[in-house]
Amino acid sequence: MTDAAMTDAAFSAAAADAAPMPILIAPHAVLRRKTREVKPEDMADIRRVLPSMFSAMYAAPGIGLAAPQVGLGLRFALVDLGEEEAREPIVMINPEVVAETETLAAREEGCLSLPNQYAEVTRPEKVRVQWRTVSGDVMEREVDGLLATCMQHEIDHLEGILFVDHLSVLRRNMILRRLAKEQKRK
Repeated sequence: MTDAAMTDAAFSAAAADAAPMPILIAPHAVLRRKTREVKPEDMADIRRVLPSMFSAMYAAPGIGLAAPQVGLGLRFALVDLGEEEAREPIVMINPEVVAETETLAAREEGCLSLPNQYAEVTRPEKVRVQWRTVSGDVMEREVDGLLATCMQHEIDHLEGILFVDHLSVLRRNMILRRLAKEQKRK
C-alpha cells in the first residue's frame, strides 16, 4: 500500500484477500506478557500483518483484536464495531487511556482468546484514549458505551491482562476451567 492508501479502512478492506492469522487461546503464555512500545522501524511489519489481523477478527467474528492475541509482542490493537456493510475500523498504535470517569458501567464481555466464555465486567463508563495512527498522526478521542469497553479490553491485552482478571478469583477460575475442558474436547 502507498502512504496515501494507509487508512484504517484500507487495511480493513484488504482483509477480504488476506488469510486470517491464528488467534492464541488462553492460557497461552504470550497473552500474559506486557507488550513493548511500537517504534518507527516496526511499522512496515505492522502494515504487513494488519490485513491478516482484520481478517482473523472478522472471521471469528469479533470487534477487537490485540497484537498479543496473534502472537505479536507489540503495543497495537484494532477495533471495529461496524457491521460488514458499514465497517468502522480503528487501528491503535501505542494506545493509552489518558483519562477516565469515576462513573462505572457493567457490560458483558467475551474474548477471541477465551472462546465462548462471557462475564459481566465493570469498567469506567467513559475514557479518553490517545494513540498513533498507522500514518503516525496522534489521535485522542473520548469514548463511551461499547466502544469504551472494547478499547479498554484491547489495551488490557497489551498489558497482559485478560477480561477474566477483572472478576473474582472464583469466577475467573470457573471460566478458565470451563475453557480448558472445551478446548480438550476439540
